[in-house]
Amino acid sequence: MANTFTQIHIQVVFVVKYRSAFIEPHFEYALYKYITGIIQNYGHKVLAINGTADHIHILMGFRPTQSLSDLMEIVKGESSQWINAQKLLPTKFAWQKGYGGFSYTKSHVPAVTKYILNQKEHHRKVAFLDEFRQMLLNLGIDFDERYMFHEPI
Repeated sequence: MANTFTQIHIQVVFVVKYRSAFIEPHFEYALYKYITGIIQNYGHKVLAINGTADHIHILMGFRPTQSLSDLMEIVKGESSQWINAQKLLPTKFAWQKGYGGFSYTKSHVPAVTKYILNQKEHHRKVAFLDEFRQMLLNLGIDFDERYMFHEPI
């Protein structure tokens, strides 16, 4: 659209169904590359992507040509289909319902990028659900415990 100028940085966080540790090292990089391709095919720009065996963080430059919920439905649907089609796991793969989406100013991008790229080390010290709850509290986001990500099985 002519005369439309935006600068939107969004971090999304989503988890493997039941928080099972299914994102294995042998396909992790390929999964991140595949997800990056999906996001970029819709005109957004991935600035950082990383995670652990049970969840992923993505920081992106987001274009207002699509809703975040529509993009996340596509990313989660197509990436789970790809994992299953490639037969990367001995069981069916799925993402848990929902996601976290958080906006940042340009000045926060370097710190959020560093945080995302350091996920494995970070979560050796801090439990994911504890940190996610604290993130929601710090940002003043109302939430109901019934709808939080599930504990691992």
